[in-house]
Formats: sequence, structure tokens, C-alpha cells
Amino acid sequence: MRIVDLLSKDSIFLGAKPANKSEAIDMLVDLQANGGKIKDKEEYKKDILAREEMGSTAVGEGIAIPHAKSEAVSEPSLAAMTVPEGVDYEALDEMPSYLLFMIAAPNDGDVHLEVLSRLMTILMDEDFRANLIGAKSKEEFLDIIDKMEKEKYPEETAAVKADSNAVYRVLAVTACPTGIAHTYMAAEALEKAGKKLGITIKVETNGSGGVKNALTADEIAACDGIIIAADKSVEMSRFDGKKLISTKVSDGIKIPEELINRIISGDAPVYTHQGAKAEDTSSGGDSFGRKIYKHLMNGVSNMLPFTVAGGIFIAIAFLIDSIVGAPQDANFGTYNEVANFFKTVGGFAFNFMIPVLAGYIGMSIADRPGFLVGFVGGYIATTGSTFANIAGDVPSGFLGALLAGFVGGYLMLGLEKLCDGMPKALNGIKPVLIYPLAGLGMIAVIMCAINPIMGIINDGLTNFLNGMGGSSKILLGCIVAAMMSIDMGGPFNKAAYAFGIMAVSEGNYDIMAAVMIGGMVPPIAIALATTFFKNKWTEEERKNGPVNYIMGLSFVTEGAIPYAAADPLRVIPSCMVGAAVAGGLSMAFNCTLMAPHGGIFVFAVVGNWPMYLLALAAGSVAGMLMLALLKKKRA
Repeated sequence: MRIVDLLSKDSIFLGAKPANKSEAIDMLVDLQANGGKIKDKEEYKKDILAREEMGSTAVGEGIAIPHAKSEAVSEPSLAAMTVPEGVDYEALDEMPSYLLFMIAAPNDGDVHLEVLSRLMTILMDEDFRANLIGAKSKEEFLDIIDKMEKEKYPEETAAVKADSNAVYRVLAVTACPTGIAHTYMAAEALEKAGKKLGITIKVETNGSGGVKNALTADEIAACDGIIIAADKSVEMSRFDGKKLISTKVSDGIKIPEELINRIISGDAPVYTHQGAKAEDTSSGGDSFGRKIYKHLMNGVSNMLPFTVAGGIFIAIAFLIDSIVGAPQDANFGTYNEVANFFKTVGGFAFNFMIPVLAGYIGMSIADRPGFLVGFVGGYIATTGSTFANIAGDVPSGFLGALLAGFVGGYLMLGLEKLCDGMPKALNGIKPVLIYPLAGLGMIAVIMCAINPIMGIINDGLTNFLNGMGGSSKILLGCIVAAMMSIDMGGPFNKAAYAFGIMAVSEGNYDIMAAVMIGGMVPPIAIALATTFFKNKWTEEERKNGPVNYIMGLSFVTEGAIPYAAADPLRVIPSCMVGAAVAGGLSMAFNCTLMAPHGGIFVFAVVGNWPMYLLALAAGSVAGMLMLALLKKKRA
């Protein structure tokens, strides 16, 4: 629902001079009535005032958006008013409001929320607000909004762009292992950089909800080049023959202008795709270690839904049995019928997580043929070789599955090359018969050799972790928690997280508790510092600080990245210290966690959650105090 379609010239007033908030509301209600979508003006005004009694709808930054759902409204509509001299609308920042929009919505849905969200999205642009306030005519006012909506929501005008032969000079793809934060932060940074440089850019996001804003074949053919800012594999064959830069997703956040300039200047190699391998996610400049990291992150990304959902279901089962008072000698999690349901379903998902990890590592390396060998190898790793008379029925667990994924993937690459010389008439049966049949047999034999060796290593590591106690256990908690805050979503963070998941798969739940709390501390510590030590931060950092309370409590460490990028030598050590304090205390208090994600939303299934909350608070305060000590005062 476009903003410009909800406005009419009759519902716009430029250069208004209301004496106070009450007069501003009267003027906006009159404008709504002029638009012809209000059946009863007095009833509508009554509903507007009732909403204002709940709290002022002035959102700060010179903006006020009074709104109401009302039976007096026949159709959704907007009224707009500019107040160049400002009016006191009781904003939280105590600043005058210069730009006012009033939303009228029927009392039969949530259309007002959709309109409010869209308005806030476009009004966050400071230049856009200034242009609206300075508009000389209603036509200019509407034209400014129309242009902003077309820019902000290009998918709505895709047909128009195609008809006018408009092209994007630069295309980009962003992707991170979890598909939650880095993916969209990089996309936003690239879009803003393109706007600043005057370069048309379109960004495809490979997030947790799938591919959004997908690049088309025509767009790829017409562009100057492509930026791949990704820490996991993306579909690359479509970019064959184009100038392409492949880099970390964090570079998309930190140096977007540099990446765009490299494409525009022609300082980017031409990408040549080799077959249909998912591993070809670079222009050839990736090191072997970087490729290994991408394959691993592709497996972790696809494993996460199984891990999180399965872990939470199992944790709920334990919680239910705790509530109903299951006896200590009972099979905990199955004592109550409802608990048994949750544990069974959660167990299904949990049992698949390691084969899925191995399968998607193999697929990242060798596309679909690699998935079969990786998945089966991962399954054999979790259940044992199944050839007790040959190699013993020895499961190798998480580590064995990791190896199965990589070995299976590269095994299939080698097999494909060996088969290149086969007659072309057999090309059709290679992917459905030859590759699966040969790959399955080879991975089964290989896992017979791997399982006993990796099983011994895995058991030794598990016994070592189980045997840790006292100061050594606390130290481990400090280390894994601090790793979560070093690069906030990068290799150290993901390594610690993968270690926590491995521990969960082996029945060690205290490590995962330390890992998650370590990831929660950085955003919360920064939010606290921007709240209580305002003179240490810029105005924009203070304004965005409160969002980090939500990010931190939701276990989205990436909320701290903009602050760390702006001042890494002070912010990162402070976050590491705070995270280490929280992780160490979590271990000291014997806190446990079976649901390896979710933040505060899974605290109900945390073992010893009151002390876990105390550890989180202590670590966050420690991080805040160190930030206050290290950060310099801002002018």
C-alpha cells in the first residue's frame, strides 16, 4: 500500500502554523475529512485523542504520526502537514515536530501498522524529511514521496523499470551463515553506498527466509559487475563471464564504497564458472582456508534450524517433567505424555542435525552429488560404521561428520573429473546413477576407517570436557564466551558456536550456555553504555543504542558490529571482557542450555536460570564500565 496513493491534494497542508498539539490535531482531522474517507469527523477525532492519551505519537526527529483505527473510517487514508516553525507535539526527545502525518484506518485489520511501518522506513532519511518540509507545492510534496517509494521499494516498480530499459550498474549478493543480521546489514550498507556514489545498485539477500530481491538474467547481462559479500555458498553459474568481486559479508558492511568503486573502475577479475560446483563462489582469489570456511558455514547455516528447533523441543520436555515432579529415577523428558511428545519430536530434528551438517558441506563443495555422500557419511558418523565385524560399531559423532562432509564433497569432485572422459551419451545417467552409486560405496568404506579413529578422538574430547571442573571449567567458559565477541559473527564467533553445538550433541550443555551468554553481552553492554554514558558516543550512536537491548536479549551479537567497526580498539576488548565475565560465571553457577539459540526467549529452559540472568547482568555491566573507561568523550 503506497503512501502516495493514500494522500490527496485536499489532505495536504504546507506551511501550517498550529499554536499547539491540540490545534495541530484539529487541522489534521479537518484534512482527513477533506479527503472524503471519514464518515464521522467527530467520532474519528475522538479515536485519535484516545490514542494520544496512551502516549504521544511524536516519534522524534521532528516527526509526528498520529493514527487510529476507527469505525468512522470508510477507507484507509493519510493527511499530511508541514510546520516549518515547528510545533510542540510532546515528543520523547522534547524537540518540536515539523512533519506530521495522520493515518486513518478502518477498524477491521492492521492496515495502520503497515502504513506506519512504511512511513517510518522512508522518513528515517534525513534528506527526504528536509525535502518534504521545504516543498513549495502539493504536487512537489507528492512527487518527493513517489520518488522515495520507488527507490526504497524497487520491486513494486520492476515492470516500469523494464519498460524504460533501466539497468543497475552494480549487482550484489549478500549471505551469512545464519541469514539473520549480517545478510541484511551488508545489503543496507551497499544500497546506501550506491546512493551516495550515484551508482544504481540492486542487492539480492540470501537470508534465513530464502532468496529475496533475486537478480534476473537481464539485470546480470546489463550490469558492470557483481559483488558477492557472503560467508556461505551462493549460486554462481549465472555470473559466468562477468566482472566479479567475492569477499566476506563483513566487508559489505565495512567497506561498501570501496567494493562498488572497484567494480565501476574495472578493477575486478572476470569470473569463469567451472561446471555447476557450488564451491565456485569466488573469482579465484579465495584462499584454500577461506573456501573451507565457506563450506563449513554452509553446513552450519542449514543445520541451525534442526539444532534450534530440536533443542528447544527437548528442553521443553525436560521443563514439563520438572513442573509435574517426575521422580529422579525416571527417564527424564518422557515421564509425562506431553513431555514425551516434545522429546520425541525434538529428538527427530536433533538426530538429523549432524547428517544435515555433513550433507550441506558436501553439497557446498560438489553440488547435489556431494549432498548424498555427505549426508550418508554424517549419518554413519552418528550411528557407527554399521560394519561391526569390519571396524566395530563405533560412532564418531560431530567430528566424524565434519570430516565426512569434506571428504565426501572432494571425493565427488574427483569422481566427476574421472568421469569427464566417459562418452557423452552417458552424461544423462552420471548424476542419477554413476555418481550416487560410486559415491555411496566409497563413503561407506571410508567411514569404516574414519569412525574408529574419530570415535577415539571424540570420546577423549568428551571425557576431557566432562572431567573439567573448578577453575579449568570456568576458564573454558571465559574463553568460548570471549570468542563470541571477538568478531561478532565471524570465524572466531562461529568456531565457538560450532564447539557449543558439538558439546550439546555429546550431552554437554554447560558449554552452550557459556557460548550463548557470550554472544548476548556485547550488544547489551553497548546499549547500557549509550544509555548511562551519553557523552562517550555520537548522536547517531546514542539514538541507535536502545535497539541493542533487543538485539542482545535475542542473542543477535551482530547488533554490536557498527560500534565495533567505528572504534574496534576500544569496543572489542570491552565486549570480550564483559563476555568472558558472563561466560565464566555461567560455568561457575553450573548453568546449562539445550536450546542453542533464542536468547532470553529460552531462559525458561536454562538450567539454573536465575544465576544465568545474574551472570548476564554482571557481564553486561562489566562491558559497559570498561567502555566508559576506554572511550573518549565526544565533543
